[in-house]
Amino acid sequence: MSAKALVSLKFVAFAATAALLVGCGSGRMQTAPSGGRDRDAAPSDGVFSSGGGGNALFGAKKDGEAVSINAFLWRASLDTIAFMPLASADPFGGVILTDWYAPPETPDERFKVNVYILSRVLRADGLKITVFRQQRDASGQWRDTTVGPEVSTEFENAVLTRARDLRLRAVPENN
Repeated sequence: MSAKALVSLKFVAFAATAALLVGCGSGRMQTAPSGGRDRDAAPSDGVFSSGGGGNALFGAKKDGEAVSINAFLWRASLDTIAFMPLASADPFGGVILTDWYAPPETPDERFKVNVYILSRVLRADGLKITVFRQQRDASGQWRDTTVGPEVSTEFENAVLTRARDLRLRAVPENN
């Protein structure tokens, strides 16, 4: 196995472990009414809709416009990358940008993640994650290195798994 593949595998394992640990949270989720709406869409009375308290927190748009991203994907994305420092988070545009993060076990490499939530529907094509990697060379300068597409895919899968878990906790089962 090449050194690049081993480093990518370590990062994916670390990210997956972090996502699983975040998923073990003990907080209670509010249940949303299921009045005939799409089960994959975010709850219509949640904090990211025009009637919810989240717009007051983030500054509501004119005429009560709702956020056009999936709240489950948003929360799951934040949970999954919680171990990395945030550079920017735009809940209305669905963009989360992290700052560079150097894992303690490998201080000569660092990673940065960009998350784009593209849809209000909880689907795999509603999420785009890009991972960047740099290594420190002998002179102490950071140099860009390639990251395999499997790293972004693993990150996306971790976010989607967490989002599905959040949705299942928030939407009561119809018995």
